[in-house]
Amino acid sequence: MVKNPLLSTIRSHIRRRWRSWANRRTPAQDRRQFDRRSIFILPTTAGVVFGLLLVVMLLTGINYQNSLIYLLTFLLGALFVAAMHQTHNNLNGLELTLIQAGEGFAGDPIPFRFAFQAPRDATAIELTDEAGQSVMVSVPGQDRAEGILQIPSRERGYLRPDRVRVETRFPFGLLKAWSWLRPVTAALVYPRPVPPPHFPEGMADAGENDIAPVGLGQDQVELRPWRAGDLSARVDWKRYSRNGEMAVADWQGERGSPRWLDFDGFPGVDHELRLSYLTALVLERDQAGEPWGLRLPGLSIDPDLGPRHRRECLQALGAWRRQPPAGVSD
Repeated sequence: MVKNPLLSTIRSHIRRRWRSWANRRTPAQDRRQFDRRSIFILPTTAGVVFGLLLVVMLLTGINYQNSLIYLLTFLLGALFVAAMHQTHNNLNGLELTLIQAGEGFAGDPIPFRFAFQAPRDATAIELTDEAGQSVMVSVPGQDRAEGILQIPSRERGYLRPDRVRVETRFPFGLLKAWSWLRPVTAALVYPRPVPPPHFPEGMADAGENDIAPVGLGQDQVELRPWRAGDLSARVDWKRYSRNGEMAVADWQGERGSPRWLDFDGFPGVDHELRLSYLTALVLERDQAGEPWGLRLPGLSIDPDLGPRHRRECLQALGAWRRQPPAGVSD
């Protein structure tokens, strides 16, 4: 099917105008209470069909002057009006709060945890992001409920959904009432871990010798037999491929030490790929239970171990040269 450029332009313009108008009615904040001025309501597809059926029934009753048809038509019409009020009231007064923006690796869904509070029972409240991910929550009256919305991520850095849609179709699905929350808090996405294919700079191939010299001004690497618990990244795989001997590199000195993961240890590699290599090494060193530190341009984290240290390093890798979103525009 050939798309008409003019129609596409008109649709795009209408969407932009509608989005701008809706954003002006939806302030950017992590906490919002919905009221009648911020709730939209329209019939669903089932509601449109139901309304057309009522029109046909009314015309039939008029044509045949049948009192039973009139009665049934007016009863169903009253049911439709009652459903409209119930659907609107199901969202009216609901308070929605973003209480935590999660963290995760690029390509994985990032959890955003929301809290719901309502003055009365709010049944079948659905949160949906712009990518189509959704979560359904029912809130008891005068009580609190929580729901986690998984937002897909593509790259490292800060992630914040532009708008989160809050919708309900309770009780009969004939109408839908909805509004939006525009969060301010952003999640942090770590680089996707990629195991490095070679040793970082400072670990050179030792050949047949036990001492492997490296560049001028750098440290030396001493090879020793492999022992259980040694990191795979420290195994001299070239030596193993030649003679089948498992040898592990021990650094002497500070530069190139296994206590440090250095951004400059992968010369000639794209910056984003270096961060992915370092992320994989962070996870590997953390599992090994050995103290280690991280060096990035403009940032150095002293050697340590434990979950807090691991998270600090992953956050540094995710936020490196990324500016947190300053605000939300209309």
